[in-house]
Amino acid sequence: MAIPRLRPGNYPAVLSYGFRPFFLLGSLYAGLSILMWLPMLYGRLESSSVFPPIDWHIHEMIFGYVAAIITGFLLTAIPNWTGRLPVQGLPLAALVAIWLTGRFAVFFSADIGWLAAAVIDSAFLLAVAVAAAVEIVTGRNWKNLKVLAPVSVLFAANVVYHLEVRFNGEADVARRLGISAAVVLIMIIGGRIIPSFTRNWLARENPGRLPVPFNRFDAITIVGSTLALVVWTCFPDSAVSGTVLLVAAGLNLARLGRWAGDRTWRDPLVLILHIAYAFVPVGFILAALAVLLPDTVAPAAGLHALGTGAIGAMTLAVMVRATLGHTGRELHASNTTCLVFSAIIASAILRIAYAFMPSATPLLHASATAWTLAFLGYAAVYGGMLIRPRLRARQPNVA
Repeated sequence: MAIPRLRPGNYPAVLSYGFRPFFLLGSLYAGLSILMWLPMLYGRLESSSVFPPIDWHIHEMIFGYVAAIITGFLLTAIPNWTGRLPVQGLPLAALVAIWLTGRFAVFFSADIGWLAAAVIDSAFLLAVAVAAAVEIVTGRNWKNLKVLAPVSVLFAANVVYHLEVRFNGEADVARRLGISAAVVLIMIIGGRIIPSFTRNWLARENPGRLPVPFNRFDAITIVGSTLALVVWTCFPDSAVSGTVLLVAAGLNLARLGRWAGDRTWRDPLVLILHIAYAFVPVGFILAALAVLLPDTVAPAAGLHALGTGAIGAMTLAVMVRATLGHTGRELHASNTTCLVFSAIIASAILRIAYAFMPSATPLLHASATAWTLAFLGYAAVYGGMLIRPRLRARQPNVA
């Protein structure tokens, strides 16, 4: 039965679904904030933030950009899970306003005070968790309550981030905790959409070996990897941390191999999902080696494989696919979209390389440029789709 997706209302199309404002603003912020960060890093641009430039950069990527994209995804996916109408109109505008206020609060935290900035900034993820919980519980969609756990951890990590910067001068635990929460979401949601979209495309375009359906092995991988991330977050210098991260890497490599990604090279929209997920085990391996071989591998290598690679590429891939499907377009990657995907992959590889060669600053600049091109490129190509009404000729299609 077709589910009515919108209630009549006097609001612009951009406020009709959660993905519209949050994907647009999130992509613009991801690109523009990097353009601001490098001058801040070199002392050529001053902010009024209590965060040092490195901590401002990390915080805004995790709790600014990633939080926005997770919100857009959840507010769009939950109506499909529950059969309820989406959060739209004024309630959606209120969430957007809270997110925007948080960005200003963090940037001007030295002027308004660290505590006020922390309260204002943390309010966004709390509001998102409450809104998602209300929709899932009201819709009696109990099985999807599990997605609230990583969102709640992300909220807690944001609170800890502010506290660490205030009392320790820089964030440490909160960095890993925030990245870990996002990676767990990728393992949960990616484990649902990647084999599903791959199966649909292969069945239609390339019959043969199909992805293995979700089974006990997937559950073991998610639980085992989550435990490894907990150990890494709490004991980043322990040999036990390095060992369990290597085990988690092996589990995720095996999981990825079960999804038949090698057969999807003709469809960039599917292939990018597999490439993005591949950065999860790569990130685990590099994070493990940073613990076990600290003189050889810097911690930044694993952090950016997970952050720039897994999180950056996966969110961008989901944003493109959801935008096309939910605005009534064909699921087809244009040449420009392929360039956007190539840019985010290049950004991740260059940033990992810079972690191994910290004196080669052109690698950092090239990575930042590629990241900016990827996200501002997405905004340029898909921004018009996000602010205009959905094409009426087709129903939403994200498969």
